[in-house]
Amino acid sequence: MAKNTMGTKLPQKLEQKMQIVGEQIKLARLRRNLTIAQVAERATCSTPTVSRIEKGSPTVAIGIYLRVLYALQLDEGILWLAKEDELGRRLQDLSLKNRQRASKKE
Repeated sequence: MAKNTMGTKLPQKLEQKMQIVGEQIKLARLRRNLTIAQVAERATCSTPTVSRIEKGSPTVAIGIYLRVLYALQLDEGILWLAKEDELGRRLQDLSLKNRQRASKKE
């Protein structure tokens, strides 16, 4: 019987983004003229895992994604994730605004 993987099912938009990330990692590997086996060895993971990353698999742990990025010398890019939080800043600014009240009439 197949294992229930409902928890790993992503919305279609996120699946597409994961595929793009996988393609970008694959292109980075190819630009460096590295095989999947070489990246796997440097990232201390298996070749099927690197293949799944390059396909955008959401079931691969983020730590392994980071090790592959490190093996490709792309790990600094992870610092850009969630760096610009425009929505969060707007929400924070709204809560900081003081309410204006009319002066008391005497």
